Amino acid sequence: MRRSLLVLLLALVSGLVVAQPARADTRICEQYGSTTVGGRYVVMNNRWGTSAEQCINVTSNGFSIVSQQGVGSTSGAPVSYPAIFYGCHYTNCSPGTNLPIQVSAISSATSSISYNYVSGATYDAAYDIWLDPSPRKDGVNAQEIMIWFNRQGSIQPIGSVVGTTTIGGRSWQVWQGSNGSNAVVSYVAPSPITSWSFSVLDFINDVKNRGAITNSWYLTSIQAGFEPWIGGTGLAVTSFSAAVNGGGTTTPPVPSSSCKVTYATNVWNNGYTATVTVANTGSSAINGWALGFTLPGGQSVTGSWNTTLSGTSGAITARDAGHNGSIPAGGSTSFGFQGTYSGSFASPSAFTLNGTTCTRA
Repeated sequence: MRRSLLVLLLALVSGLVVAQPARADTRICEQYGSTTVGGRYVVMNNRWGTSAEQCINVTSNGFSIVSQQGVGSTSGAPVSYPAIFYGCHYTNCSPGTNLPIQVSAISSATSSISYNYVSGATYDAAYDIWLDPSPRKDGVNAQEIMIWFNRQGSIQPIGSVVGTTTIGGRSWQVWQGSNGSNAVVSYVAPSPITSWSFSVLDFINDVKNRGAITNSWYLTSIQAGFEPWIGGTGLAVTSFSAAVNGGGTTTPPVPSSSCKVTYATNVWNNGYTATVTVANTGSSAINGWALGFTLPGGQSVTGSWNTTLSGTSGAITARDAGHNGSIPAGGSTSFGFQGTYSGSFASPSAFTLNGTTCTRA
């Protein structure tokens, strides 16, 4: 999605909106308002990119947009992403979900979707699949898969065209890039698809074959909705279902004390650089990593390399940049960042790799 990091952080507020069970034809106009349907899914308004009114009408099987007053630049980001989802989105988890689940543990992941389209608006009908190296239920995931069932107007996916492929018996144009917060692989249908039952796992496996993720990553949510730029009243998800089944072979998490972190700094007046080396001291390879740490008070990140960072101060998560996602047993990888500080300079006191505490060098 065309989301800036600032907007995504603002969207964290959605986790504060308590999802309530929906009655038929529930109307939601709150910016991040949400409700549950069918005791299994969450419908969210998610008006993250505009202050103008957007209202959705929630049904027992989906939702429709009944008012969308925002206007976005077609060369920039959409104004919202009203959607229905299964899994977890910014701490808002659908009832009874088994997500996050490790990719290697998935035996099947299927979904069915039906859309209603309108003319005269600029939008895409977007089916989102979110994955992360860690089983996170909050914040920005590292990898987004977008399936564009339809697009109207002069809009395009993130990145650039990298080829074509056939998935589920259909042809797709494939785009790949990054919005600055997460990597995105998009599959664009050559003509509108109004309804389809398909294997979500087929798309996950294609992204895995492209080297963007590994079996140790986690599927965190499956979402279907619309990204409107201009207009959109009348767009609807008329039905949605998703099911993810386990039964695969789960890759074990990084065991305790199987990682070691070296944190080397160069400090000057109110500024510094840090070079972070993550060593795999275990007996098996680490495929996909997320290193968590907390910057001391007064410090802020201004730039980074060989990593994708979530956060600029306080709690930080550094994720692999794709090309350095695999750390063999006995091997290591490094990344770095530049920052500013006030007062006395200090280094982070602790690091966790994929949720497990590392030793310090």
